Amino acid sequence: MNEIKIFETADSMRSQVFEWKKSGFTTGFVPTMGYLHEGHLALLEKAGETCDKVVMSIFVNPAQFGEGEDFETYPRDFERDMKLAQSKNADAVFFPSTKEMYPENYQTYVELEKLPGFLCGKSRYGHFKGVATVVSKLFNIVDPDFAFFGEKDFQQLAVIKQMAKDLNFPVKVKGVPIVREKDGLAMSSRNSYLSEDERKNAVLIYKGILRARELIQKGESDPEKVKAETKSFVLGYKNAEIDYITICDPDTLEDVSVIEGKSVLLAAAVYFGKTRLIDNMVITPKN
Repeated sequence: MNEIKIFETADSMRSQVFEWKKSGFTTGFVPTMGYLHEGHLALLEKAGETCDKVVMSIFVNPAQFGEGEDFETYPRDFERDMKLAQSKNADAVFFPSTKEMYPENYQTYVELEKLPGFLCGKSRYGHFKGVATVVSKLFNIVDPDFAFFGEKDFQQLAVIKQMAKDLNFPVKVKGVPIVREKDGLAMSSRNSYLSEDERKNAVLIYKGILRARELIQKGESDPEKVKAETKSFVLGYKNAEIDYITICDPDTLEDVSVIEGKSVLLAAAVYFGKTRLIDNMVITPKN
């Protein structure tokens, strides 16, 4: 296994990648907030398959947490993360402090006009402004050839792809399919918040999505009927509260009025107790 180098400053991280580039190496980048799970490890694997060198960042970004959200309690375990990253042969970890990323008198933020106005952006005001800002900073620091993001955070991936295109970042942004637990629950660092009863029932999101796929592939074209069926699965658990369940265009994230012809995105955000979980699936209707 590789010996991982740890960099805590932007300058030191940038210098390492510069040396790699001089030697002709390509760099793959996996941004994370730590507390790694199999989904993160799949990103590292894909980066390792694609590139000569792999950089992972660990930074719990305060700018993407709203008031009353879980910034202070977000799970953190650096030593565990390092062991897992090493098991996937990561070459370097960028582990900056908040002060390194947002020094005194910090004033510059990146904000998209349209994509953040849908799905999670409706209830997490300012979230994607924080995401776009920190990822643009990380792209500037690491200067990767490829960057890898999980498709579980579908809207985040769309925002980052659009930002990279709009701002001419010379990086290829790649989505990696959702990694699921054995029962189908999408892997997330926040799954650790769930009580035993909540964890057992959280799989209802995935079961509802599978039912939606079945209906759409059998020819159902009314998104309201499909959403109602999905909701009935989720609300089979008394402590579930739906933030949203929507069927939209995968490119624009705008709701669709009819399901026909092209693929649609079914996306959901649901609270199980106090824990907010998201999931999605791109579904192709019956021809």
